[in-house]
Amino acid sequence: MIVNCLKTINHMTVKVKTRTEQILIILNILAWVAFIGFMIEAGVYVVSYAISVINPDAARNFYSGLDLHELRQFNGWHYTGVVSFMVAVTLLKSYVAFLAIKVLSTVNMANPFTEDVAALIDRIAYGLLGTWVISMLGNAHIAWIMHRMGALQGKWFDGDFIFRVGLVFIIAQVFKRGVELQSDRDLTV
Repeated sequence: MIVNCLKTINHMTVKVKTRTEQILIILNILAWVAFIGFMIEAGVYVVSYAISVINPDAARNFYSGLDLHELRQFNGWHYTGVVSFMVAVTLLKSYVAFLAIKVLSTVNMANPFTEDVAALIDRIAYGLLGTWVISMLGNAHIAWIMHRMGALQGKWFDGDFIFRVGLVFIIAQVFKRGVELQSDRDLTV
């Protein structure tokens, strides 16, 4: 009986995934983790802000040891602005992660160069560009506040998004060209 089962297993066609397909599956899982993590982080910012509006002392330990109490005491509108920048950057990061999930679930290894995938990669580039713009505006706002009140030391938002935007934009252009070549090839066959 065991021999018959082994023979049956040997005759069954088992689809073995290529290394690229395995990597894409892992990247899809990581994109989901990033998406969920960024959404939770944005939610924590909003909840921490709401609590600090009710209880001003809660701004002393806003999130992960961030002390915004002096800023809240200095000006409530600037405090709201800084928190809004934090939430916006985090939501844009989650949007990019969501688009990455869509790309990874849409791409077909037999026919990877499709208009849908190229459009999603293009949207990722613009999402990263938006993240960079909001980050730079947030840094400028914080620098202005630091100048006015002499507190809130440091650079708050990471500005290396412009490098990522460039890379993703190049990949988007390569995908667009791949779509053009593939459609030309399909028309000539």
